[in-house]
Parts: sequence; C-alpha cells; structure tokens
Amino acid sequence: MKRIQLVVSYDGTEFCGWAAQTGQRTVQSTLREAVRRISGEEIEIVGASRTDSGAHAKGQVCHFNSEVNIEPEKWARIMNKVLDPDVAVVSSKQVLETFHSRFSAQDRFYRYRILTGVRDPIRSRFVHEYGRSLDVPKMHVAAQALQGDHDFKAFTEELDPGVENTRRTLISLKVSQNRDEVWVDVVGTAFLRGMMRRISGALLETGRGYRPIEEVGRLLGEERNNLQWPVVLPANGLCLMRVRYGRHPKDNRSGDNRSASISI
Repeated sequence: MKRIQLVVSYDGTEFCGWAAQTGQRTVQSTLREAVRRISGEEIEIVGASRTDSGAHAKGQVCHFNSEVNIEPEKWARIMNKVLDPDVAVVSSKQVLETFHSRFSAQDRFYRYRILTGVRDPIRSRFVHEYGRSLDVPKMHVAAQALQGDHDFKAFTEELDPGVENTRRTLISLKVSQNRDEVWVDVVGTAFLRGMMRRISGALLETGRGYRPIEEVGRLLGEERNNLQWPVVLPANGLCLMRVRYGRHPKDNRSGDNRSASISI
C-alpha cells in the first residue's frame, strides 16, 4: 500500500465544487474516477480544502492509497491522459502513511481577483468583474485588522454541520493593484465556509467608500450584531494558490481544531 500525494490545478467553472455529490460533477469524484480507470481501484481521495462551486485552484493538494505497482511520480502523467482539460495533476509523489492532505497542512494561501478595468472575456471565468476603481491603500489598511486569531462569525456563509468554533487564525493579508485587477491575498491556517469571499466583500465595500476602515475590525467582536455583514462575492474570483506543509508533516489537529472547517 502506497500513499500518493497529488498537487492539482483546476478551472472550477464547470465543477460543483471539490466534494463529491451524487449526480454532480465535482473535482473529487473526477479524480477518483480517473484512478479507477487507470488501476481499477475504488479509492477515496482526501483534499486539503473543499472549494465551493465555481472556485478554482492552482495548488490544491490531495492524497489517496493505492496497491498497484505504478511509480508514484508517474501518476501525474498517467492521470492527465484521462482527465478533462479543465483539471490537471501538476505533480505526484509518495508520502508517509501518516501524511494527511487536510490535517497536515500548516497554512493555505488564497487569492481573490477583482477586475476594475473593462470587461475581459478571456478572464471573466477567473475574476469578479467590478469595473470601477477602488481605493486599494484603504482596503489594505482595513485588511490588517483581520490578521491574527479572531472570531470570524460575521465572515461566514452557511456553517458546515458540527462546526461550533468560528475562531480562525490569519497569518497575513495583502491587498494590491496589479494593472487593472485588485488582488486580495490571504494566508491562514484554516477557513470557514464563505470566509474568504466575505473578507473580499468587506474590503471591496471599504474600497468603494461604502464601509469605513474601522468597521472591518468591529465585525470581529460583539458589535457585529449591530452592523451589516459583508456581501459574499462570487466564487469565480477565488483561487486556492498553495497549501504549505512542513518538512516533516504531522496531524495538526488538537482540541477544537479537530472540527475546524477549511471550506471556502
């Protein structure tokens, strides 16, 4: 038995998210079917993040166990021969059986792209088309209030069943202008469902002058109940850029973190 780690890239437009759903095309079920076609094995593929319908990934990480005699590094090339054009395995390798794509991750890096220029059909699947200028320095200042360990209840969408702890830790947040796009780059240990899209929504509201800078930080405390919660921006602007693991990955779950959601 070998545990194989895959790094996967996908255009999420035509997928109903990562997680397998009966009768729906998802990334997880597509990869699982590819393995079945190659080796005949009925395996389970575990991903680092359950991205929502329409969200993309450049560096999604997943793993599965296989008993067939295929060199681990060759899984990527073989799987790409049977996968559709909107999903690809970037790399594959064997990892220790104690490795877990989700719970061994140290942090995750997401990027939300907002198009402030003229509508561009070439990029429309991968950006939120806002079409107007934003005050990017103000957005960046507002984002810094979210760094650290906080209760992000006001930045969630629908919580996954069983998730009671809404505290999460964000390591860094950066908002920058890149030609005619604004990028919201966030690195965190774990995320709640819809959290990244609400963070981007709050910052967009700040950049357009709708929400004061100081109000973003107030959404982290009890004052949230007296404030309008941020809009959830569309999933197409969101991309999982990278999942980072240490030199010796281990299961990082402990206490409340054992039920932590990392859906986006």
